Formats: sequence, structure tokens, C-alpha cells
Amino acid sequence: MSRVPPLLLVTAVWAAIYLPSLGLFEIKGEEGRRILPGMAMIESGNYLVPQVGSDAYLRKPPLVNWLVAGSFKLLGKRNEWTARAPSVLCVLAVAIAFVTVARRSLGVLGSTIAALVWLTNLGMLEKGRLIEIEALYVSLCALAMIFWLSWWQQKRSPWLTWVVPWVFLGLGLLAKGPTLLVFFYALVFAVLWQNGQWRSLFHPAHFLGIAVMLGIFGAWAIPFMHVIQSNKVMDKWSNQFAGRLTGEFFSFSVWITTIPRALAYFLPWLLVAPAIRFSRLPEESDRKLARALVWSAAVPLVIISLIPGGAARYSLPVLIPFCWLMGMVFAQDAFAPPVWLGWLKRPWWPRVGMAFVAIGLVIGLIVYPVMAVASKQRQKVKNISDKINAVVPETETLYAVDPNYQPFFFYMRAAVKYVSSLEELPYDTHYFLVRPSSEQAARVNEQWAPRHPRSILRATDYRKQTIIVFVVDPS
Repeated sequence: MSRVPPLLLVTAVWAAIYLPSLGLFEIKGEEGRRILPGMAMIESGNYLVPQVGSDAYLRKPPLVNWLVAGSFKLLGKRNEWTARAPSVLCVLAVAIAFVTVARRSLGVLGSTIAALVWLTNLGMLEKGRLIEIEALYVSLCALAMIFWLSWWQQKRSPWLTWVVPWVFLGLGLLAKGPTLLVFFYALVFAVLWQNGQWRSLFHPAHFLGIAVMLGIFGAWAIPFMHVIQSNKVMDKWSNQFAGRLTGEFFSFSVWITTIPRALAYFLPWLLVAPAIRFSRLPEESDRKLARALVWSAAVPLVIISLIPGGAARYSLPVLIPFCWLMGMVFAQDAFAPPVWLGWLKRPWWPRVGMAFVAIGLVIGLIVYPVMAVASKQRQKVKNISDKINAVVPETETLYAVDPNYQPFFFYMRAAVKYVSSLEELPYDTHYFLVRPSSEQAARVNEQWAPRHPRSILRATDYRKQTIIVFVVDPS
């Protein structure tokens, strides 16, 4: 069987699930924090320091912002579709890696099944269509795992096996920091442990790979630290990490359900897990690998989920060893069928797998479009921008005074420029926006005398944050 049919199948399933209605939902959640810095980069030409509002955004590295900016410039449009395109393309890249790079290890059937499991699990169905960090960094972690495990099984050159995957890890550091190393090395350690090959860790190629990874991250981080006070950046990153460990973000009701919600990301494929029997795998090497995959998925999932400030989405990278395992056991029929399926004629599991893929297709082709239509009646972001667009002409510039994070800026037709204070507003200002803390100062501001500022709009969004738009009247 050639590579073309699996590639066509996987690409068709991806397109059917991830492309319909991609641009019909307004931005939500943290998407604005990924999009607005990309817009600011295009506007200012500063691609080194991400910016939200008038402030530098120090919480996350900028890879996702670079991809958003690149998508806007390459496709020539700024909308929800072009903003989310990098995420869905990352998901496709992993599926293609399964059916190409992992083909010699999993076989044609196993690699195709692994790719389909990747595309149709609940975790990627939820996160893969959003321009949030999860789709990007989980995909980069997946590519690193697929390349390393494939080439390790195929006994390729150590300089290939222990260097190339670290390129993806370096990019992953630029996406979310070092978290993905926990999941990647959980897989490496589990596989080497099951096969008794710990000495591979000390091959010079491994240290070169680490150097490549750090070099990729350092190419951005070093000049970034020179521009931004390094102690301020490190304090921000360390406080954010410590807050997750110490319980600063702790909620018992959320924490107690983290593991069940993390397991839900494996659905619907998790439903067949109780029927898996490693003893049915014909080769001992396959059985060792299957055990390693289970350990590399289970241990990080439990540890990450038990962190006081953790969230279910933090454990999404464990989907990759799970997908690989599903590819193995489905391709080799390593199941003990439950009694209640005993009446079915063989083969049972291809039917089950086809049903799960069908569920994903229904979600992509029917459920998401229906939800997109329904969401038009419950807009949370565009309703604010619509009000502002109605009072600020498209040909004008709207100055945003210390605006904090305001996702509706994505939908503004007028050009938006950020300033830190009222004093920074130029004399030829016509329209500007402030938060309530600056409203009174704006009303009595005399810097445009004899012209006077006058409020023309007050709007409150779904987060209970209020903005006031002023126009500077002619004398």
C-alpha cells in the first residue's frame, strides 16, 4: 500500500473536522492574548517583545504571536479564520508525521489509525480549532515524540535520533516554556527503562540535541532579556510557576475533577482501553513498548493533574503515546472482546474505530456549524466592538489609554494605538478610550484647549470591565 491513500484519508478527515466553521465563532477564552500581540507586532515592527495593550506581555514566549502575525501577513486578511489557521495546520502536521515518519514503526495500518485517533480525540477536537497555546505546544511535543520514537525503533543514526527531535522541543520552549520536557522525557525514560538502554542518554548526540534546543530558545530569550529587565521577566515566570505549585490558583472543586476531565480528553477512544490485552501483541518488543507508552502517559497525567493550580489541559501531551498505543493495538487486534460484543462477527474493532472517526466527522461537519449559528445570538466580544465601530469612523485613529487586555480590539475597523497615560495623547487626537479609573481625569483634561473631550460611549463587557470612549470636540 503506497503512502498516498493514508495521506489522502488523513487529510480529508482533518479538513472535514477542523475547517468547517473555523472562522464563524468569535474569539473566546485566551485567544485574544495570542492574537493582539501578533497584531501589535505587525503594527510596530517589534517582533521581540509581545505586547497586550500598552504593556509588554511577559507571561508566555512569543511563538504563537509570531505565527498569528505571519498568518495575517501571508494570507492578507485579519479574521478568525486566519488567526486560527496556525493551530489547525499544526494538528495536520502531527497527523502527517504519524502516517509518514512513524509508518515504518507502526506499519501502514497502525500509523493511519494513530493519526485518526489524534484527529478525533476530544482533547484535540476542543483545543485544535482555537488559536491558543495548547494546539501549538502539544503539536510540537507530538512531533518530537514521533520523530524520536520512530527513529529509535528503526535504529537510525543516534545523531539523527537524538538531535532532530530537540529542534521541535526548542520551538516548544518558545511556545510555552519547559513544561513539554516533562512529557517528552517521560516517554524517553519509559522506553529506555523497558528496554534496558539507559546508556543511550549519555550519547554525545543527546547533549548536542539539548544544546540545539537551548540555542533555539536563547536566540529569542537573550535579546529579549536585554530589552526587558531580566529580573522582572524571571520574577514573572517564577511567580507564575510557583503559583501553580503552592496553590495560589487552587480551587478544590476544580482540582478534584482535574483527573476525570483530563481522562475525558481521550474520549471516545478511551472506551476501548479496558479491552486491550498486551499479551495479544505477537512480539515481546511490542509488549515492552506498549507498557512504556502506558507509563509515559499515566505518570505525567497523574502528577500534572495533582498540582494544586493545575488544569486538565496541562496534561494534553500524553495524548501522543496514547495515539501510538491505539495504533499498535488496533492494527494487531490486541483486544479481548467484552461479552456484550460477543454476538458481533469479526472484525469488531475496525467497526468500533470507524464509529469513533464518524463521531469526529459529525462534530466537525454538523455540531460545530450548528453551534456557530447559535453563538451569533450570544456574542460576548463583538458586541462591544460593534458599539465602538458605530461611533468611531473607520478613517480615524482610536487611542487606547492604558487599556489592559481588551479582546474586542481584534474587531476594530479604526486603527488602534496604545498609550500609557493621557499625557501621551497627541494634540491632534480626535477619539480616545479610557477605563473608569481615568474617566474623571479625561473629562477635565485641558491639553487640547480650547477643544474639550466629551464621552460618547460607555460599554461593559462579559467580564464586567467597562470602557469609555471620548471625542475631542472642536473649539
